[in-house]
Amino acid sequence: MNQQPNNPLHGLTLEKIVTQLHERYGWDGLYYRIKVNCFNNDPSIKSSLKFLRKTQWARDKVEQLYIQTFSDK
Repeated sequence: MNQQPNNPLHGLTLEKIVTQLHERYGWDGLYYRIKVNCFNNDPSIKSSLKFLRKTQWARDKVEQLYIQTFSDK
């Protein structure tokens, strides 16, 4: 488990990250923070995951938002 002690996302799935951000901000809040259509045009967890798995730059932004939102520091 401690193979990546400095990685704040270690052990988290993309689905868990998106779900927690959605619970915190809602789709409108996510779209406000990250301008990607998967959060604006008929959003769902499933469609967002499909897009984010294919689009690295968007995934990077989502992961960064997660770290900023839920960081203990």
